[in-house]
Amino acid sequence: MVDLSIVIVSWNVRDLLRRCLLSVISDQETGIGSCFLTTETIVVDNGSTDGSIEMMRGEFPTVRLIANTHNPGFPAANNQGLAVARGRYVLLLNPDTEVVGDALATMVAFADDQPDVGVVGPQLLNPDRSVQSSRRRFPTLATAFFESTWLQPCAPRRLLERYYVFDRPDGAVQDVDWVKGAALMARREALDRVGPMDEEFFMYSEELDWCRRFREAGWRVVYLPTAQVVHHEGKSSEQVVAARHIHFQTSKVRYFRKYHGAVAAEGLRLFLLGHYVWQLGLEGAKWLVGSKRPMRAERVAAYWQVLRSGLRPRRVP
Repeated sequence: MVDLSIVIVSWNVRDLLRRCLLSVISDQETGIGSCFLTTETIVVDNGSTDGSIEMMRGEFPTVRLIANTHNPGFPAANNQGLAVARGRYVLLLNPDTEVVGDALATMVAFADDQPDVGVVGPQLLNPDRSVQSSRRRFPTLATAFFESTWLQPCAPRRLLERYYVFDRPDGAVQDVDWVKGAALMARREALDRVGPMDEEFFMYSEELDWCRRFREAGWRVVYLPTAQVVHHEGKSSEQVVAARHIHFQTSKVRYFRKYHGAVAAEGLRLFLLGHYVWQLGLEGAKWLVGSKRPMRAERVAAYWQVLRSGLRPRRVP
């Protein structure tokens, strides 16, 4: 039986994907003491054009490759990997990550000792090895109006401190509401009960929704800092600025419609669109007076695409 299935969804980050796979192989060779994991690695490529597929076939022939001809979205691609995974645990791992030491074996050993744990998230590190915020409480509607908007600097300090769990030490093992999906390990038994990711989230908030469903089904979600993973954040999404804004905000609206109702979601959507109108006007005015015109033009084009989208969550048949 396979102990751990590692599912990596990748899009045009060939060099980072190579480093990620090498770190996974290194961890597999380490184990904990005399205990070694039996693992499998599955890479789902979402239509990369940077030679990722050729690199994988040439350098990692034992890795199972699912090559999509288009990008169906991050949750849909993860679900493709989940559907073929055979492990007692499944680790969703971003391609812009690097596993540190025996992190994978540490996560599996911890979950084996805690049968009521459905999800384990390691401690994420920035490339300089400082701690990256990766554990959260569930967002309130007030959180949504401040977090990751231009009003964030004006947010009540306690509001975001609570959301980001800044009131607990980084080095303590702890139950949390949800963990970031850059590295998220789920127990197969729990996964079979909860079901796959919600594919109406194209990208962003899918792990928030998934962890909430695990919690509502009675499973614990645990942040485990004794396992560490370096995360080079946002290397895929930063390639398409407008799409990143659209996916992030529509996923936020989708989440609040799902758990807080249509009225709250519509109010949030209109609020976010209003901010993009204001930001577009501000960047346009700066362009007119000659301030960093190439950058301003790029931002105006991106914000205009956001407004044209209406920030309406997509529907999957």
